[in-house]
Amino acid sequence: MALSLAASPCPNDTFVFHALVHGLVPGAPAIDMTFADVDVTNRAAEKGEFDLVKVSYAALPWLLDKYHLLPCGGALGRGCGPLVLTNGDDRWADGDLRGATVAVPGDRTTAYLMFRLWTGWRAPARIAAVPFHEIMPGVATGRFDAGLVIHEARFTYHQYDLTKLVDLGEWWEKDTGMPIPLGAILARKGAVDPHEAAEWIRTSVSMAWANPDASRDFVLEHAQEMELDVVRQHIDLYVNEYTLDLGAEGLAAADALLERAAAVGVIPLIEPLTV
Repeated sequence: MALSLAASPCPNDTFVFHALVHGLVPGAPAIDMTFADVDVTNRAAEKGEFDLVKVSYAALPWLLDKYHLLPCGGALGRGCGPLVLTNGDDRWADGDLRGATVAVPGDRTTAYLMFRLWTGWRAPARIAAVPFHEIMPGVATGRFDAGLVIHEARFTYHQYDLTKLVDLGEWWEKDTGMPIPLGAILARKGAVDPHEAAEWIRTSVSMAWANPDASRDFVLEHAQEMELDVVRQHIDLYVNEYTLDLGAEGLAAADALLERAAAVGVIPLIEPLTV
């Protein structure tokens, strides 16, 4: 039987998993892939719906009873953090969003967790969790006062005449000196051997780097009308050394994020992560 895999349709995920999904990784099982926004995969993983799944690091406290954290395949790096955008309204120029309605891509996303740590006591008046594709148009039209965006939005928000209020990745790196832990890959306990799964994914990543043209059609098919140069920038930024191996630095960054959030009561406290 095929193993089920859920991840986003973003270029970094389709690039990473192309070889695995298409049966090109020696010894790997058949894979049945589902594409969904990360807020959807976070909720599905809580129910144990997929064998392999891309989730937010922020969601791990609710998932590690059912899943193993894998040391590869995820999204973690530098210069790749979430952005808070506005339409240029001077009311929010000082970063104080207490009277604002802010659109976010999910209440258990790493982006939202970082946003809560950044805002502190200056919490917005209202949070609206909406599908990612609605955020930038919603801010541009005034439906939302601000929007929290991830991934390719850092390359495309100018198309909506939006203004960057803060780069939460820059804020995090300046404050901690650590890379930004965004998305993790999990393997369902009892369904997938985590060590074997890690080797399949590492091989898939290595094959993608060795022959990037092989995944081109698959990536573009799911890139949601993204321009080719944006696709390339996206992959170059989010598929990096941490995708191949989190290492001690990657784990330390994820632990630091979760510990800080637990300290202010945003998420439950969990034991240090292991892979």
